[in-house]
Amino acid sequence: MSTDICQIDFVNEKEVARIRAELPGEGILFGLADTFKVLGDPTRLRILCALAAGELCVCDLAALTEVSSSAVSHQLRLLRAAGLAQCRREGKMAYYTLRDGHVRTLLAKGLRLEEER
Repeated sequence: MSTDICQIDFVNEKEVARIRAELPGEGILFGLADTFKVLGDPTRLRILCALAAGELCVCDLAALTEVSSSAVSHQLRLLRAAGLAQCRREGKMAYYTLRDGHVRTLLAKGLRLEEER
């Protein structure tokens, strides 16, 4: 017999109702799932880790990640669309940073989780 399931069928209705009321809405869950999909690529994670260290242009990111500028640019478009990175133009240069501290925290906690496995 499997140890992964209950041996009897009993639902604690009160606890289920309490927790159901605290769950995020469907829209938030779908948005979070989309964010995690974007984070599911090692190149994008490498770019985010680099941006966590400071503002960088596409050329810098291409050199750091050893990926072409056009490939980095494509990944940055996805990161911007997901609200994880932002761009600042200065003349002909495009500089990227993490969108905000929430992204830095998410990345740091994810890295810590992986390091502690």
